[in-house]
Amino acid sequence: MAASESLEQNVNTYSRPSALRITDLRIACLVGLPMPCTIIRLDTNQGICGYGEVRDGASKTYALLLKSRIIGENPCNVDKVFRKIKQFGYHARQAGGVCGIEMALMDLAGKAYGVPAYQLAGGKFRDKILCYADTPSRKDPAEMGKMLRRRMEQGFKFLKMDVGIDLIADVPGAISAPPEMIATHHIMHPFTGIQITNKGIDKLVEYVGTVRDIIGYEVPLAADHFGHINLESCIRLGRALDQFTLAWYEDMIPWQFTDQYVRLSHAVTTPICTGEDIYLKEGFKDLIEQRAVSLIHPDLATSGGILETKRIGDYAQEHGIGMAMHMAGSPVAALASVHCAAATDNFLALENHSVDIPRWNDLIEGLPKPLIRDGYMPVPETPGLGFTDVCLDVFQEFCDPDHPVCFGPTEAWDREKSHDRLWS
Repeated sequence: MAASESLEQNVNTYSRPSALRITDLRIACLVGLPMPCTIIRLDTNQGICGYGEVRDGASKTYALLLKSRIIGENPCNVDKVFRKIKQFGYHARQAGGVCGIEMALMDLAGKAYGVPAYQLAGGKFRDKILCYADTPSRKDPAEMGKMLRRRMEQGFKFLKMDVGIDLIADVPGAISAPPEMIATHHIMHPFTGIQITNKGIDKLVEYVGTVRDIIGYEVPLAADHFGHINLESCIRLGRALDQFTLAWYEDMIPWQFTDQYVRLSHAVTTPICTGEDIYLKEGFKDLIEQRAVSLIHPDLATSGGILETKRIGDYAQEHGIGMAMHMAGSPVAALASVHCAAATDNFLALENHSVDIPRWNDLIEGLPKPLIRDGYMPVPETPGLGFTDVCLDVFQEFCDPDHPVCFGPTEAWDREKSHDRLWS
């Protein structure tokens, strides 16, 4: 048998990968996972399809406007197509369409060549991905501790909780703030004038201490959602909480202020983490090069998809910085994250928000369930992202009532045209 014929036995040719073309883009809008999200399906001329996901809370339009720009492209040319559309992404949710399409391209390319997506990213460093369980906040620290203890009993070996001004908002004298500032979430932290008093810090120290007494110190515990407080309050609070050996302080200040992150990192002894809203490697460069954080925390539904996020992780590793990953979506985004995490050497842990949603596991078919077992997600060895298809019956259970048709026609976007070239 010729070498080429032997190779093609392992390739899902239909006709040939070189002749594969994108023929359609359709979407399904889901709610309650626990965040609203949009699932992308790319169809092809050879009958195979690929799935990706728009970041939780992002507009479906971010994906639909790209349809006319990718129809007719070969999805196996992942980097070529990504470079064509990446100008239509930006930080936070605005990158959702670009990143979701990149996931779907990797799913399609893997299926076309009969290999898992991590192989297209250079191979894997691990066979299973450690997941950390983000747990809804409770004002009673004993109740919070018991919830986290139950997570440990479920097999989770890494935990996260919120530690912020919401926990002490009704404690007289705990917060000092200008009128109406506490109620708003639309003003960046340095500009709110909100400060935590010594009384407020004492209350949060008591809160975290109670949680630690219940769960112990063997399992890492990260902290998030501190509130829109200024840098000085972050430093005071961080120093007070350093005694509890938390895994990291997450997003204490907006990621754009690298110099403030440098000051924060130098002032406390707990690792500092940020990055879920940053788009592309270029967006991470200042934080990494100035070593302003101990961990970067990209969400690949914002950061640029699988290949770009691996590039970000590799660049962080060159500077002695690790990578955890944010993820608050469906199993589609979760599995895309798993392949990226498998292919990235300095990866630590992947977030999951859906522990309390049993039907989350049933949105896809073709993989053992539950998807998270004993605190890990196994890395699929099956082609593409690893699942065979989505389960439309379960999709309908989560379908957004305002967009009740899953993967309905999108012809209205077929002829969207624009002069997109960025140079003259």
